[in-house]
Amino acid sequence: MSRVGMQPISIPPGVEVQIGEGNLIEVKGPKGTLRRQLRPEMVIEKQNGTVVVRRPKETRWHKSLHGLTRTLIANMIVGVTEGYQKVLEISGVGYRAEMQGKNIRLTVGFSHPVLIEPDEGVELAVEGGNKIIVRGIDKEIVGNMAAKIRAVRPVEPYRGKGIKYEDEIPRRKPGKQAKTAGGK
Repeated sequence: MSRVGMQPISIPPGVEVQIGEGNLIEVKGPKGTLRRQLRPEMVIEKQNGTVVVRRPKETRWHKSLHGLTRTLIANMIVGVTEGYQKVLEISGVGYRAEMQGKNIRLTVGFSHPVLIEPDEGVELAVEGGNKIIVRGIDKEIVGNMAAKIRAVRPVEPYRGKGIKYEDEIPRRKPGKQAKTAGGK
């Protein structure tokens, strides 16, 4: 049995979960509403203030969907109650970010500034010129937006300049070694 899939998901107060036809899940909470169509094979039920996910058969396919379905529903509930955020850091001489309305303008070593427009359901913010905060209620959209920003200028391994996640430890490489006078 899937250890993740077997755990019931508790519904906090102020959150409403509706299970529609064909496993269309709608979660309403203080931060907004999320809707997601999940696989119709899985059995999703509300029981005593919790959501329970069961699989109809013990096939490999259903086993793989069990934990995934439960996690997707749990992420929706966390999203409408607390929300998600990713923090990116910019490092490098002259590298900076600034707000331009709802968009972010990145100066990261190109001959021109790069303008990043937020996806729908995402809010962008800049702190101190070198920190970008991506916030939203959908974990997938927040992660995709943060990945798009990071892809503009990923950290290069020799000098460590670029855009990275706050908790990311970039891989560093040594530069070329100078030959010694008597060396081969």
